[in-house]
Amino acid sequence: MNRNERHVVPDPAGGWKVVAPGSDRASAHRDTQSDAIDRAREIVHNVGGGEIVIHGRDGAICDSDTVAPGNDPNPPRDKK
Repeated sequence: MNRNERHVVPDPAGGWKVVAPGSDRASAHRDTQSDAIDRAREIVHNVGGGEIVIHGRDGAICDSDTVAPGNDPNPPRDKK
């Protein structure tokens, strides 16, 4: 399965990085986690959708978000 995903991770030097799995360089760097999440959404949307994996300050995964037209592995049950 070819998944397009970006991870929002804390930067030891300060701020937050948007990184692709297996990449040595960050796709983006932002001062706040929310700004990094917004940039990750833009990047993933521009390449056709996928998944954003959000890490906390301790580096552990705390959330994820599917960006359309990605395939959400756990879609909401209500179809309002």
